[in-house]
Amino acid sequence: MATTEKFSVLPTQAVPIGNGTGTGNGASAPKNKVKKTDTDKDLDDYFVFGINQLLLTVLGFVVGLALSFRSSTAYERYGEGRRYWAQLTLASQNLARLIWIHAEERPGPQGKDDLIAKITCMNLIAAYGVALKHKLRFEPFSHYDDLKHLIGHLDTFAKAADLPDQKKKPSVFKTAGNFLGIPMAESNPRKDVKRATKPLGNLPLEILSHLSAYMKTIYDNGTLKVSIYQTQSLNAITTLNDVMTGTERILNTPLPIAYSIAISQITWVYILLLPFQLFKSLGWVTIPASMFAAYIILGIALIGREIENPFGDDVNDLPLDAFCAQIRKDIDTICARPPPQTSDFVTNAENCLMYPLSHHGYGLWGQKSVEEIREALRAKPDMAFRKEEEWTQAHDKHPVRGVSTATTKKESVRGDAGDSPRELEEGHGDADAGGGD
Repeated sequence: MATTEKFSVLPTQAVPIGNGTGTGNGASAPKNKVKKTDTDKDLDDYFVFGINQLLLTVLGFVVGLALSFRSSTAYERYGEGRRYWAQLTLASQNLARLIWIHAEERPGPQGKDDLIAKITCMNLIAAYGVALKHKLRFEPFSHYDDLKHLIGHLDTFAKAADLPDQKKKPSVFKTAGNFLGIPMAESNPRKDVKRATKPLGNLPLEILSHLSAYMKTIYDNGTLKVSIYQTQSLNAITTLNDVMTGTERILNTPLPIAYSIAISQITWVYILLLPFQLFKSLGWVTIPASMFAAYIILGIALIGREIENPFGDDVNDLPLDAFCAQIRKDIDTICARPPPQTSDFVTNAENCLMYPLSHHGYGLWGQKSVEEIREALRAKPDMAFRKEEEWTQAHDKHPVRGVSTATTKKESVRGDAGDSPRELEEGHGDADAGGGD
């Protein structure tokens, strides 16, 4: 329950729903301050401010269109922001892998310098995503815990303009206001940008400039010689730049204020008039019915408003911290071992070349002739086909409870994980014999 409430917009609806429901109490008023009789509960004792329900239909159609436009626009921005961060992850992985594998380390003392330069470049690739995250959250400096150790050695405008944090403990009013979604209690996200006393520059762009300088160095010293690798590295840096401009476009191009005002006004007019349209039909049930309707309508509107900027730190925004941490882990994984040599994994004794036809490794198949290897390769599709037919026939006779034939057939094609190596080789000795196993 706590997790559901954490991601819900219900707390921020408390005040608006209360305001909307208040009109339900005003849909009728006593004719006199004192009722004629204590037992008379008739509506005849009240003035009923009713409105024809035709207005409910017309306004409901308009409100539905407005909320649909607001929600679809907001989710489109949310999805586009997610695509840009997926593109950032892809470009970071490609650039890191290309540099670590294809940028050579020269023999002698220069090799150590090459290794240190590569590690520095890897840290800059990881730092780029973190710097972009802070920029999109209007955090323009470089002293943040997840960033300062990665780019503290660079000469950047953000480092020169650094100011200490001046975060104060929020007051009770501010805390309650933020919880209830009161606009007056919300902090200005650009306050750190406004209090800067020096030019802030563009930290992600400056990191890209340092990456480009490193790429130029390895082009010039010949450690990255192949032209296609040079082109791919420059394309990856261009992609990183494209991600930055795309996310900034989403951030700095909100829904036009005229649309926001019009949608908000139309929604509130509908909510405030709703009790007067329902009272003649529902009587005192109008009050809970109006509350429920206001909850639905305002909930959709507030969700659209919350995800309109997907780069914030609200619970329903994109988890940028997790994305940056994943990029960091991926780069650390790439750097964890020296660039692999092909001979190391090709000639490994555990390399089962003809799996699932044979479970023998390179030690046996490395002694075979080319003709024997090719003959075994020709036998693999036939064996897989026979295994699938046998498996299908067996399961048609004795189907596994709760597992469909289509699902189990897919598992069979993926490699007959249920068969042991001994059963596989004994059941298809002809195929092994054909391969010279």
